[in-house]
Amino acid sequence: MQIDLSIFNPSKRPLIGLDISSSSVKMVELAEGEKGGYRVERYVIEPLPRDAVVDGKAVNIEGIAEAIKRGWKKMGATTKYVALALPSAAVITKKIILPANLREQEMEIQVESEANQYIPFALEEVNLDFQLVGPAPSSPDEVEVLIAASRKEVVEDRVACAELAGLKSMVMDVESFAALASFELVERQLPEGGRDKVIALFDIGANVLNVVMLRNDQQIYSREQAFGGGLLTQEIMRAYGMSPEEAEAAKRNGSLPENYEAEILAPFLESLAQEISRALQFFFTSTQFTHVDCIVLSGGSSTITGIVDAVYGHTQVETVVANPFAAMAVASRVRTNQLMADAPSLMTACGLALRRFDQ
Repeated sequence: MQIDLSIFNPSKRPLIGLDISSSSVKMVELAEGEKGGYRVERYVIEPLPRDAVVDGKAVNIEGIAEAIKRGWKKMGATTKYVALALPSAAVITKKIILPANLREQEMEIQVESEANQYIPFALEEVNLDFQLVGPAPSSPDEVEVLIAASRKEVVEDRVACAELAGLKSMVMDVESFAALASFELVERQLPEGGRDKVIALFDIGANVLNVVMLRNDQQIYSREQAFGGGLLTQEIMRAYGMSPEEAEAAKRNGSLPENYEAEILAPFLESLAQEISRALQFFFTSTQFTHVDCIVLSGGSSTITGIVDAVYGHTQVETVVANPFAAMAVASRVRTNQLMADAPSLMTACGLALRRFDQ
């Protein structure tokens, strides 16, 4: 069996993490820093044409490729190797238990056989990969194996976006896995490194609020809610007669009229805090957990002024904004203040860039 989709196979060479989101492409390149840490070499956020990506699907491949090409030039990168990610909704993942003494080829045959039970498509229509997680909790003679599968066309569309921009795809990850790789850097900044704490990671995208509950690096719950920063952009467009591009730019650089904060931003923050509070209630009613120790906010809208106070006011849970670069060195070409402002929206791109260092 040939495994084409290199979700788990690392690349040793310089690599750019390329995150194709619904509103922009985000690119990050990391290098080894001193004393075993990382250094941010360069990064860029390049807006996408409207509706270039719809529900995670690359609809306008040429438009996405043009944005990637512009971003790559602005970065001043020399490497053309990229790590990409698939939307989590486009990937079927499943943990299975196999005998511990299997050789790799035997494991591949077993994985293919198991995958047939869980994947609602013919195997020739999917890219399939697997990774050994470790010993099975139930028995020392068995191992836990994570399998991941996605429709070939979804993978090929993402690869085509990079190739049309003149770049070469080396790794295909899953957006949620990449974001969690970045989250490990954020978790170290929390009291006691987040050990034995229930942490709620909220990613506030343009259209979707994604929540993942974690305890000791294990995902214990996940949910998506239809709410995002795009609602704020629409309100700005409506109130001030702006185009989507003008509204996004004004939102980012803070050049909106005086009544913006009271009449548009405050109601949006109130709605967002209510959505987050509602997500916590869903979590409590559908699991045995009754509390959350910390809320971590990521995504483009998590940098909005006043968001931490709004969320804390509704939930009474310690709330922080994610910054996976906090402990990293920064190359002189990178504007540190701008990087810190953009950091929460770069979680997936940073996680993809970290694939360079996989053992």
